[in-house]
Amino acid sequence: MELLLDVSLYGSTLRMIAPILLAALGGVICARVGIFNVGLEGLMLTGAFAAITGNHLFGDVWLAVLFAVICSGLMSLILAWLTIGLNANMIVVGVALNFLASGLTTYCLSAIFHVKGSYYDPGMAGLPKWDIPLVGDIPGVGGILSGHSPLVYVAFVLAFVLQFFLFKTVKGFRLLAAGEHPEGARSLGIRIDRIRYWAVLASGVLCGLAGAQLSLGQVTQFTEGMTAGRGFIALVAVMLGQNHPLGVMLASLLFGFMDALSIRLQGYALPTQFTMALPYVMTLAAMFLFKDRAYLRQTGRID
Repeated sequence: MELLLDVSLYGSTLRMIAPILLAALGGVICARVGIFNVGLEGLMLTGAFAAITGNHLFGDVWLAVLFAVICSGLMSLILAWLTIGLNANMIVVGVALNFLASGLTTYCLSAIFHVKGSYYDPGMAGLPKWDIPLVGDIPGVGGILSGHSPLVYVAFVLAFVLQFFLFKTVKGFRLLAAGEHPEGARSLGIRIDRIRYWAVLASGVLCGLAGAQLSLGQVTQFTEGMTAGRGFIALVAVMLGQNHPLGVMLASLLFGFMDALSIRLQGYALPTQFTMALPYVMTLAAMFLFKDRAYLRQTGRID
């Protein structure tokens, strides 16, 4: 057990958390304005491919991250236009966006890189690893908290920033009002549609960062469907965290740990199918837990 639960496992957990947490925070922003963003998976996949493409075209990892943010943001505007501008069903639009991203990235992989399945360039530089001064020298703790890509730290900082923004600022309360009491917000002159557009765009930006972390911060390559359901796991984290950024961060910690554990168990001669299924089994269990809590909340048995 000590060999299984060691420092490297916990460090790997933080790396696995970042894409899920960034996408989940985007889902929180959308949920707070009344939009259930099922398209997180597609937006993440778009960001992952755009990051690799940007790195290939520009030869600079930070321009690649910016390119991923822009492409994912543009994709999110399609979702915003259909759901807000045309009042289309948000679930149907989100599912369609996921299929669009899957097909589009597969086509562009062949059209741009002339390969199928995956693209890997050994000369391509990924995101740098940051060693935190003093913290990295602490036995045990340093191996967990230090040596990650900048987007890992950005993910955790954004969780606290978003928590403060939503519940401690005037603009945050307006955003909450747009989702919880839209008619009352309109009567006060708050432009609901504009706020919702910005919320969906912010979700796209965060998913772009999530995709960049996935393809440049963890493996430095792109593989078809490499998000592998992480967008849906992020959606469950949003529900499990009750649309609160810090609650979502804790839920993401759980899923990230199971993701890292599943990879670790592959080295113990366990069936690959079993180990790869662990994060999704935990996701299903969390969904049942959320269902029970939602029922208790509706019946007034818990606050």
